[in-house]
Amino acid sequence: MAKGGKSPKGKKITLNVAKNCIKITFDGRKRLDLSKMGITTFPKCILRLNEIDELDLSRNMIRKIPDSISKFQNLRWLDLHSNYIDKLPESIGQMTSLLFLNVSNNRLTTNGLPVELNQLKNIRTVNLGLNHLDSVPTTLGALKELHEVGLHDNLLTSIPAGISKLPKLKKLNVKRNPFPKPDESDMFVDSIKRLENLYLVEEKDLCSSCLQKCQQARDKLNKIRSMAPSAPRKAIFSNLVSPNSTAKESQEEWRLRSPSTS
Repeated sequence: MAKGGKSPKGKKITLNVAKNCIKITFDGRKRLDLSKMGITTFPKCILRLNEIDELDLSRNMIRKIPDSISKFQNLRWLDLHSNYIDKLPESIGQMTSLLFLNVSNNRLTTNGLPVELNQLKNIRTVNLGLNHLDSVPTTLGALKELHEVGLHDNLLTSIPAGISKLPKLKKLNVKRNPFPKPDESDMFVDSIKRLENLYLVEEKDLCSSCLQKCQQARDKLNKIRSMAPSAPRKAIFSNLVSPNSTAKESQEEWRLRSPSTS
C-alpha cells in the first residue's frame, strides 16, 4: 500500500511500450498483448495503433472501457477477461469485425450489457462466464454466426429459447448457475449436441427441384457404395523377382531391337 492507505497506481502504458508489445500470430495477425501488466486504466494511447487485429487486456485491474474503443475497426479478437469491468460501452456494437469477445471473470451485470451487442453480426465466440448476470439478454439471439457461448458461473435461472436455437451454435456452457432444476444445464448442452446429428432441413421444407437434386445425389452415392468391392484387391506379382524386373527386361529388349546409330 502507498502512503495514506491509498492503493498503488497501476502501470502506465506509453505508446512505445505498447508498440513493443505487438506480436505477430502464427497466421500473420497483429496482436497487442498487454495482459498481466497491472493496468488500472484503459491506456488511450493504444488507440493510435488501430491497425491491430487482436487486443489482449486480460488479467489487469481495468474498471472501465471507453467508448473510443470502437476506433479499432479492424479488431477481430478482444480479450478483457479477469478485470473489474461492470459495464460494456454501447460503441462496442460498432466493432463489426469482431469474431471473438471474452469478458469473463469481471463484474458485469445484465444491465451492463448494451443492446448494441446485437450489431456484432460476424461474432462467433462470446464468453460472459464468471460475472453477475441474472438473465441473458435476448439480443444474443440475433447473432446468427455464434458458434460458442459461455454463460457459466452466473446467477441465471433460465436461458432464452432463442439462444439454444441459434443455427450455428456448437457449444453452450451454462454450468454452475442456480437453475430451478439441477439437470437443466445438461438439457441445454444436450440440445446443442443433438444439432450435430440432425439434418438442417426436412424433405417437406425443400422445393421440388432441390428435393430432386438431393434424391439424385443420394441415389448416386448409394450406387457407388453398392459397386464398391468388399475388400481391396491385392496385386499379384508371381512372375516378378522385383517390381521393376519386367520393366528392366523390356528396356533391354527395346535396346536390342533399336537401330544402331553411327
